[in-house]
Amino acid sequence: MEEDAKPLLIPVGGDKDSIGVLNIQFNPEDFKAKRPFHVEPTNIVTDTDVMQRVTDEASAMNKRIHYYSRLASPSNRALVAPDHVLPAPEGIYVYSPLGTAFKIDDCADGQGKNSSIVTIFMIWNTMMGTSILSIPWGIKQAGFTAGISIILLMGLLTLYCCVRVVKSRTMISLADTSTWEFPDVCKYYFGPFGQWSSLLFSMVSLIGAMVVYWVLMSNFLFNTGKFIYNYVHNVNVTDIVPGTNGSYRVICPSDASQEVPGNETLIFFSTSDGGFEVFERWWSKSNTVPFYLIAILLPLLSFKSPSFFAKFNMLGTVSIVYLVILVAVKTAHLGFNLEFHWFEKDTYFVPEFRNLFPQLTGVLTLAFFIHNCVITMLKNNKNQENNVRDLSIAFFLVCLTYLYVGVLIFAAFPSPPLSKECIEQNFLDNFPSNDILAFLARIFLLFQMVTVYPLLCYLARVQLLGHLFGDIYPSLFHVLVLNLAVVGIGVVMARFYPNIGGIIRYSGATCGLAFVFVYPSLIYMIASHREGRLTWWARVVHVLIILLGVANLIAQFLM
Repeated sequence: MEEDAKPLLIPVGGDKDSIGVLNIQFNPEDFKAKRPFHVEPTNIVTDTDVMQRVTDEASAMNKRIHYYSRLASPSNRALVAPDHVLPAPEGIYVYSPLGTAFKIDDCADGQGKNSSIVTIFMIWNTMMGTSILSIPWGIKQAGFTAGISIILLMGLLTLYCCVRVVKSRTMISLADTSTWEFPDVCKYYFGPFGQWSSLLFSMVSLIGAMVVYWVLMSNFLFNTGKFIYNYVHNVNVTDIVPGTNGSYRVICPSDASQEVPGNETLIFFSTSDGGFEVFERWWSKSNTVPFYLIAILLPLLSFKSPSFFAKFNMLGTVSIVYLVILVAVKTAHLGFNLEFHWFEKDTYFVPEFRNLFPQLTGVLTLAFFIHNCVITMLKNNKNQENNVRDLSIAFFLVCLTYLYVGVLIFAAFPSPPLSKECIEQNFLDNFPSNDILAFLARIFLLFQMVTVYPLLCYLARVQLLGHLFGDIYPSLFHVLVLNLAVVGIGVVMARFYPNIGGIIRYSGATCGLAFVFVYPSLIYMIASHREGRLTWWARVVHVLIILLGVANLIAQFLM
């Protein structure tokens, strides 16, 4: 009854000593009572949902909270909704551009639930995406010594920019930012331009991720089908590409003919009915398999709720752990094959420093990209004062994982007889389709991507249709058009440009320009200038970071 007696519109003062609405710093009970409505109730999912958790009461609450949200801009806390309008706590999802999706449980009583270890692991797991497959190729492009140095330097640089993102909310003293995300901070400083540019660059990262997924799914499905067909029909074949002999064969698809690598094979023994030639014609990596994926995935993309696919998030962890084991086994069998040629090129080895190093920086920009969702992930950390420490440890583990995979695959690659230039943009392509360990890796990754791809498409629908129509499911027609557009882009790229290294570095350098380099640096300089504590040294450092981001993007188109 006391709640009903309160006015509908509550003015909130700027006095820090007063209890601020939605302010986690002061009164936990007040925070719990005034928790915001994050997303549409029909789109909130958990790992245990059997059906959508939506009631008439929750739907009514959603309409009311949308009404109150239009009374003033998000940065203006003069008008907020009363307690009885707000629903009970719910969960939200955080998506990694090339990784998986994680459920972030809301805090109880204003306090996070996750320990530092859980937070560190969650950040590590989110950042571990498909870009890990291109790290050995990136080291080859930059040179072994230069590649290791660039991974370390890019890890430090992206970590610093990520810390700037985490601290960006605390530099705003005129508004309650306890519920803000980084796009809200961008809108506060840059207005509608910051909001829409954030949406644009987020869509770039999403579309880039979905294209990479389609190319890789086509690759993995092709090799998996080829392995199964050969095993069932007792076909013993070897690819028409250079490679090593023995039980642990490594191949060099880039030295094959102008045809798409893997589409032609040399038959040693098979049945004589001509079935193998028919299979080869209808099971082509670039001509047919990308189109077969449409029949598998398109029906899954129109689901209103992604709860079913969210149940398979742990497959991402399983895939990464298996890749780590695969790399260790392959390295143990192949041994180290290294020679150091600092600047001159050798027949079998690459120089330690090469002018193609921007290709690695482009890949790493996306490999270390978590800046658009890091605030959400750290909100649930039990000890908020440890956020920077936990984030730093997570980045260190990510950097260590990339170095582990990249260095070992590069060092173990058998040179001679093969040249290091043969290392593929997806290092699994250096193992033939009949390699059991590689086959299992492709199976894990294929199934993971089939379940994550609808989640990425769902998030694209939330961001694009939600902004344009105010509804993430305006009609089946709108959803179908969007689904066909993203699927069509994936098919075209898999057919004509199956270059995952290029796609990763282009999308990484583009979205990284905004979220990694420009916005965090500009926001820090603007906030410090307003407080009168921006030094010339800080100005020079952050302008240099912005210039590095611009140079990183331009260099991708010059390689």
